[in-house]
Amino acid sequence: MTSTQIASARAEAVTAEILELAGQRRIARFQLAGGKHHGSITEAGGDVVCRAIRVASDQGIPLVGVLDTSGADIVEGVAALHAWGRIARALHDASGVVPTIVVVDGPCLSGPALLLGIVDVVVMTDAAFAYVSGPDSVADFTGETVSRNDLGGPEMHATQSGLCTLRAPSQADAWALVERLLGYLPDNNLDAPPPAVTHDAPDRASARAATVVPVRTAAPYDVRDVIADVLDAETFLELTPRWASNMVTGLAYLDGRSVGIVANQPCVRAGSIDIDASRKAARFVQWCDAFGLPIVTFVDTPGFEPGRALEWRGMIRLGAALVHAYAEATVPRLCIVLRKAYGGAYIVMDSRSLANDWCAAWPTAQIAVMGARGAVGILARNELAAIEDPAKRARIEHDRIAEYEARFATPDEAAARGYVDDVIHPNDTRVAIIRALARLETKREQPPSRRHSNTPL
Repeated sequence: MTSTQIASARAEAVTAEILELAGQRRIARFQLAGGKHHGSITEAGGDVVCRAIRVASDQGIPLVGVLDTSGADIVEGVAALHAWGRIARALHDASGVVPTIVVVDGPCLSGPALLLGIVDVVVMTDAAFAYVSGPDSVADFTGETVSRNDLGGPEMHATQSGLCTLRAPSQADAWALVERLLGYLPDNNLDAPPPAVTHDAPDRASARAATVVPVRTAAPYDVRDVIADVLDAETFLELTPRWASNMVTGLAYLDGRSVGIVANQPCVRAGSIDIDASRKAARFVQWCDAFGLPIVTFVDTPGFEPGRALEWRGMIRLGAALVHAYAEATVPRLCIVLRKAYGGAYIVMDSRSLANDWCAAWPTAQIAVMGARGAVGILARNELAAIEDPAKRARIEHDRIAEYEARFATPDEAAARGYVDDVIHPNDTRVAIIRALARLETKREQPPSRRHSNTPL
């Protein structure tokens, strides 16, 4: 690994350089750590970081930062505040132009912690902690005593806030993750993602995927087993795995092509969609679209998760974020319905009405407004209520459920109306997706002319 210095400031507190990684890929790297005030951001230090960001954007190379900072320098005061403000603006300008990644290896405090919310990926080591207001401020304002790890440690950010995309024991391990992640991404938004040699036959049958998914719609399974079998072997890198784990997102290769993966997770809350799952998937879809990665969506969801707390927190507004992200994406979008696809949750998982490019379903998939039992409870309510004999009522209900499933809860009805392109055998899933992706390789979609859309945040 060779390096060329861009700039430095304050006796090693801030450094910036261009690194050449394996395979002759270059990145712009900055580090904010050490020095007299534990990596505090000064006016000069802010200029160094901004220069690194500009170099990354101008040369079209990924940006990677390492933060171990106590925040804005108190001695410099307002000038230091504006320093991290300039960094925030520079990161905004680089967003969607080059991949932006930050490794946190120590504290990342106060206003500068907000920088983590701007970058694409945050990798936290076991030594990391990040928060805007520290334990003392929390105690003064709320009377609650909390440790810095409980308030902003890597475990909290990996499971509660969703800030931590990937977690590593040490900075060396974090760099290994960063290099692996960069392997899926282009250098910038004008380049294509780099191809990979995976030695996994494109015509291989998805035999394991075909056996993993239970026929009974209420039975749980791990959708990652399906993903791992359909995609190139051992190439799936799951992102933010422990936050909103009812939704799975990650990067992988498919016949050597980089793709983004979105999937409902039936073994967590039955694969229902809540606010965090919608936000997680929406931001990931938007990121894939920014860097030209095709998106493959695996659908198995009973619907949106019900609950007063969710509705009060904005299920309607934030649930719409996923609709917005898919509808705005111009990259190739492929969707496979594995089992359940009910109601509005089916629509937001990149359905045909959101203008996806190819949609397939397994023969046992159920695509409907709701599950058969719930539908029969509404449609046959009066008929069932009029039957006094419990055994006869149960028998009639069973028959009505079977009728509903045969008539409405199959992919055939959706296929007849053009909402599904292919009903495929589970064994053929890998082959079908690879062929569809090859047909879409030259897709070019021109977004509407406007300043920007108004994302439901």
